[in-house]
Amino acid sequence: MTFAERLALAALHKLDPERAHSLSLLALRLGLAPEPGPYATPRLVTSLAGMSLPNPIGLAAGYDKNAEALSALMTSGFGWLEVGAATPLPQPGNAKPRLFRLTKDHAAINRFGFNNQGMETIAERLAAKPNGVPVGLNLGANKTSDDRAGDFARVLARCGPHVDFATVNVSSPNTEKLRDLQGPAALAGLLDGVMDVRDELPIQIPIFLKIAPDLTGDELAQIAEVALASGLSGIIATNTTLSRNGLQSRHKDEAGGLSGAPLFEKSTRVLAQLSQLTDGALPLIGVGGIATAEQAYAKIRAGASAVQLYTAMVYHGISLASDIASGLDALLERDGFASVADAVGTDRDSWL
Repeated sequence: MTFAERLALAALHKLDPERAHSLSLLALRLGLAPEPGPYATPRLVTSLAGMSLPNPIGLAAGYDKNAEALSALMTSGFGWLEVGAATPLPQPGNAKPRLFRLTKDHAAINRFGFNNQGMETIAERLAAKPNGVPVGLNLGANKTSDDRAGDFARVLARCGPHVDFATVNVSSPNTEKLRDLQGPAALAGLLDGVMDVRDELPIQIPIFLKIAPDLTGDELAQIAEVALASGLSGIIATNTTLSRNGLQSRHKDEAGGLSGAPLFEKSTRVLAQLSQLTDGALPLIGVGGIATAEQAYAKIRAGASAVQLYTAMVYHGISLASDIASGLDALLERDGFASVADAVGTDRDSWL
């Protein structure tokens, strides 16, 4: 982290978290953040569902919900980006306050509720994005929709021509009954509709599924079976958790999804289980609690082909992406791996 980032983070942490979030996006749009470009070496170049990534360190959905800062994010060190979630209609989300820093735990709790400006505005921004690292969109459903499963397909139909991949997000805990769509019958039907739309796009982009960490072994097995049968391109493991085990911060009992350091072990175990269940048939993306190169490397060795960051940037700044990529490159070299792909799953059994 640069000295300027330290000063900026100290100032932002004196503000309401959602206000600080908005100001960080403004700083990016104004060119006030580091722009080193994606950190890349031959070892770090990664193929993910047919996409070529300069490095496997991605930005998770939820930070740039409305695709407002794509130009700056493309040059901030990440190898790939995910924006959104987008819903068919704009929606304000849940009542404020709805974002809480848990500083003692290096974590956050949010209950945003898919607040976004809607697919029309987001599609226009995606259509105007510059060339650079791959950009994908997290697909969501409107809270008041009578056909939530159909909402995912509608957003893909509108925005799909302008992105490199899309993610079906049925794992947010902040929209009532959304996680019910992770059940095998509901999920299969939802994915059928999404894949039908994908097949009609000018380019048949990869479709990922983002799942919750709070699933039983049987539920994970069912999801893996549906994912393999549906033609999905990969699974993102995981979204935020409802667990509150071991937290120390004063906001620990707030409702919403918990992200950050406390999620690392739980999400990595889910990742390893999915790796075993899918046996290499689907690429996996590891998310949850990554704040160091060692943690990104652990996700990869547990079965992830690529990883994503979000909450750790609250505490370490946006240059964390380059720092982790650089550190990961050194770890791969240390252990004799010629590529990220060579390391995938090599320590999976220790997480089972």
